[in-house]
Amino acid sequence: MKNTLYIKFIIIYLLFGFLSLFTIATLCSTMIENHLIDTKATDMNRQATKIANSQTAKIFGSSTNALETLYSNLTTVASYQSTQMWVVDAQGNIIINTNTALSTKNTKTIENFNPTSSGNKTYQIGNFFGSFSDEALSVITPITSNYTVKAYVVIHYPMSKIEQQRDDVLHICYITFIAIFILSLIILGAFTIWVYIPLRKISYATNQYAEGNLGYELPITTYDEIGSLAASLNYMSSELNKSEEYQKKFIANVSHDFRSPLTSIKGYVEAIIDETIPLESQDKYLNIVLFETERLNKLTQSLLTLNDYDTKKTLLTIDTFDINTIIKNTAATFEGTCRAKKISIELILSGKNLYVKGDIGKIQQVLYNLIDNAIKFSHTNSAIYIETTERYEKAFISVKDTGIGIPKDSVKKVFERFYKTDLSRGKDKKGTGLGLTITKEIIQAHSENIDVISTEGIGTEFIFTLPRIRKN
Repeated sequence: MKNTLYIKFIIIYLLFGFLSLFTIATLCSTMIENHLIDTKATDMNRQATKIANSQTAKIFGSSTNALETLYSNLTTVASYQSTQMWVVDAQGNIIINTNTALSTKNTKTIENFNPTSSGNKTYQIGNFFGSFSDEALSVITPITSNYTVKAYVVIHYPMSKIEQQRDDVLHICYITFIAIFILSLIILGAFTIWVYIPLRKISYATNQYAEGNLGYELPITTYDEIGSLAASLNYMSSELNKSEEYQKKFIANVSHDFRSPLTSIKGYVEAIIDETIPLESQDKYLNIVLFETERLNKLTQSLLTLNDYDTKKTLLTIDTFDINTIIKNTAATFEGTCRAKKISIELILSGKNLYVKGDIGKIQQVLYNLIDNAIKFSHTNSAIYIETTERYEKAFISVKDTGIGIPKDSVKKVFERFYKTDLSRGKDKKGTGLGLTITKEIIQAHSENIDVISTEGIGTEFIFTLPRIRKN
């Protein structure tokens, strides 16, 4: 996988940072300035209205003392608020200017003075009819007496100061944005280290597995979800590797078990055809061919049965039945075999009836396989014991022989497919090595357990469980 997705993510991230900065510099700048203007204009209007409604302002034209008092008050307020305050008569003559000394002779006249020029707004921005070289925020409030406008209170505030306040706020916004951007870069770095790089490693590992390198192991450095995913992939690759090794072993075993009888069949058939074997001896070797054919047939059927377990798991027909009766009937089928080998089957059953739940046909197959296996490895003039016991809600079924036993290092392998001990291969050539595997698959399909206990030279015992059903 190329880095295009991560690069796109970085590009989008940087684009987002640029757009955020652009938004702060434009939209936020305008919004902040408008807010400062509205706030300052409201405050100036409130101050102008207060002055215009004061008693001093109403009588300022009546005497020199009143004019001086108003000038003094306006100068104090203007100095405190960093503003410039005027009192302008209806003709546009500046009677009081807090930035100059009070004079009644040398008054300045504002050309084209129009108190209503601001329209619906409570303020105006500009040079105030050419009075300033720079822009100022100005508010005008009339001084009235007896419903007559006597003059106007005009307050000016330099726009340069509002712009300075705006820039100060923007400076804070820029610092905050840079701090957030740096923090987000740290988060991005953490994301890269803790998420992106591990995902890249996982992606590389999956490519290795796809190419057949199932031995590749992902390093696990965390215990979070990604670490769990890496552990799952390692487990998956390990199981796939085991499966591949098992498949190779399985094919080798199948090839071995098919090759031997096929070689015998081919050899004897060729010998019969070219008359190497005399006519009077052909029946003997044809019986060997028949024996080997039956062996191949049995092996094929066993493989098909196991394939059904692997692909469909096993469709069980669950019924309630008496396991003691099933044991008796199954044991009876071996009467001829046991008589030939002088082996007795002893039944030690729990009560007259023991009801269990399971698939009758499949459980009969389990018993058949276990009894057949016990007979195969028992000595002449020996006994096989089949016992049922009850414990809590389980029925335990045991098949025990007193035969040759299983070597200690082979006990755990007896359920593996095609596994045969050396003793088994030397004693009986008919086995396929799949009977016990099928037995275990059937028991596990019932969600039950089967175990084996064996001592070499003493005997072997297989024990499996089934759910017990109580009947009144």
